[in-house]
Amino acid sequence: MDINDEVWERLRSAAREASERAYAPYSGYSVGAAALAEDGNIYTGCNVENASTGVGLCAECGLVSQAVRSGAGKLVAFTCVNGSGETISPCGRCRQLLREFGGRELVLLMPSGVMTMDEVLPDSFGPDSMVGHTMEQPFEFAEGESRG
Repeated sequence: MDINDEVWERLRSAAREASERAYAPYSGYSVGAAALAEDGNIYTGCNVENASTGVGLCAECGLVSQAVRSGAGKLVAFTCVNGSGETISPCGRCRQLLREFGGRELVLLMPSGVMTMDEVLPDSFGPDSMVGHTMEQPFEFAEGESRG
């Protein structure tokens, strides 16, 4: 799939629109995220804060949930913006979430430019790190490993 300037602008626009729906009464920091998936659709999410700080949701969580629910397939291109529309970096937790659903080859528009997930999260842990595991079959412990 060709990720050209037009695609990046569509993603940035969708992310800006999503940031307008963010629920950020505590920090005042709105975030919107958008990703293009294998199915050709754009999926979005916004951050949702909570008075109990630890249960707030990053924009990427909503985006991934929507994509999974829709059967989107792998994410292929991603960006996120703040409430001013500036490109921002996903947090560490969200980088791991994006790695799970986009793989090492996911391309991200970062403040410093376009990067692959492998550049953004080098030596990452993902589904391919799980011995004997595929998305279609349940996890199996490697020979000699304990089940706890």
